Amino acid sequence: MEILGTTLRICVEDLEAAVPFYERLAGSRAMRHQQGGVSVAAVGCFLLMSGPKADLDVLRKVAATIAVADVEKTGQVLAASGAAVIAGPVATPAGRTLVAMHPDGSVFEYADRLGASA
Repeated sequence: MEILGTTLRICVEDLEAAVPFYERLAGSRAMRHQQGGVSVAAVGCFLLMSGPKADLDVLRKVAATIAVADVEKTGQVLAASGAAVIAGPVATPAGRTLVAMHPDGSVFEYADRLGASA
């Protein structure tokens, strides 16, 4: 399993107010989508999320998003290494994701670009 990069997950109260700052910081435009009741903006290495408190409380438990080449294969490596896949893989507008809890209790989201609409 090759790790291609990481994304910092940031829960914000006002997504519209936060996006311009991160666009300037990252030097790129936000890619936006809605996932359930949560509004998401991906800007460079930042993933901004805003929505209902209950949803954000769950999202805050995920330490980071890790980019990988193939989520299915990553899930196999994680399981064989003692991690528990607790959600996914599921399709998103950007590709597929899964959430896994490592043996130490830390939780990470793994994402690939397979199946993403370009």
